[in-house]
Amino acid sequence: MAIIKELIKKESNGTISFGNYKLSEKKKLSDFEVSGDMYKVKTWSEITKLERNGTFVYESIPGTAVNVFRETGEEVSFFVDGDGQTQITLELESNKEYNVIVGTKELGVSKTDIGGKLTFDVELQAGTLTMIKVVAA
Repeated sequence: MAIIKELIKKESNGTISFGNYKLSEKKKLSDFEVSGDMYKVKTWSEITKLERNGTFVYESIPGTAVNVFRETGEEVSFFVDGDGQTQITLELESNKEYNVIVGTKELGVSKTDIGGKLTFDVELQAGTLTMIKVVAA
């Protein structure tokens, strides 16, 4: 479970997986329906981006593969695979504090901006899934 050859897929537990950082050219898939929501993914070696119902959800620079992505009112969690230093941006609730956990390491509490964006850096190793959890503080 790492690279998503279909670009995006629904997992048996109701989560989604998306992204393929090994692509040399940009690929897109739109109108992927999950539980009444429409998703769009754009992915390749340089960027992976996910939108839900036309609204920004996730972006990584460079591209990544995201597995079992789950959002609740208080938490976002997923496993990410990529290569090297990676910047991840999530859209969450604006002006709210979140605790960011990468693997077993807590990065501390960060506050989203007025647009709800939260950005953090992670060091990834290709072929290795790293757990990410962002929890409302």
